This record gives sequence, C-alpha cells and structure tokens, in this order.
Amino acid sequence: MVPTKKDLILLRGLPGSGKSTLAALLSRGGGHPVFSIDSYFTNPETGEYLFEHDKKFFAYRQCEKQSAEAMQQGLVPIFVDNTLTIDWKIEPYFKLSSKYNYRVFVIKVENHHGEQNVHGVSQEQLEKIAEKYKVKLWI
Repeated sequence: MVPTKKDLILLRGLPGSGKSTLAALLSRGGGHPVFSIDSYFTNPETGEYLFEHDKKFFAYRQCEKQSAEAMQQGLVPIFVDNTLTIDWKIEPYFKLSSKYNYRVFVIKVENHHGEQNVHGVSQEQLEKIAEKYKVKLWI
C-alpha cells in the first residue's frame, strides 16, 4: 500500500498581498485547517483585528503550535498564511513537516489585485519588510 501524501501549504508574502483571501479560497472556505498569526489578534466574537506588536512572538508560537497539533492528527491539507519573510519565521514549519512526514509547498503571494491591506501597515513599513524578504532554496 502506498502511503498517503500529507501536504502543508505555506502562503507567504507582504501584508496586504492576499494571503488570507487565497487561503480561504484554497481551503474551500475553511473546509481544511488554516492557521495564521492574524487569528491571535482577531476577536472571535466581533471579528475585530487589533495588532499588538509586543505580542507578535506569542502569535507566531500559537500558529506553530496549532500547525503541529493538526499534523499530529494527520489533517490534510494544512494551510499557513503568514508573511514568513524572514528565515526564523518559516524554518519551524520545515522542521514540523519533517517530523510529521508532510510535503511542503511554499506559495509566494503578491498583490496584483490592487486591494489595500486591511492591517493598517504603512507603505514605509511595507518597504522595510520587503527589504528583508529573501527567497531561499531549501534543497
């Protein structure tokens, strides 16, 4: 019997690039697990988003933990939509995928749709994030 492939799809890109929108589309409206640091800052009752920079580390850790728990359960596919623009933000997902035998697909999302980011990230901040955004070959 051939083992079933388990897939982890990482959607990475600048704030406002459409990662969450694409994750919702690919996951069939949430029919498959989607994890994001945005959920840490979103009030589940009101849907209000309130980003707190000093809690960003906790948000990343929660997203990694939720992803690990989904992998432990063998859920497929799993989507993660975060900026993932710096190595330390993406590396944990490669480690988890190796531990739980998941294939990793990284999709770089770019804003070609003309929408504005809903997180209030200024153009200056976007440019700073973009400067640090490197594509690394993981092979």
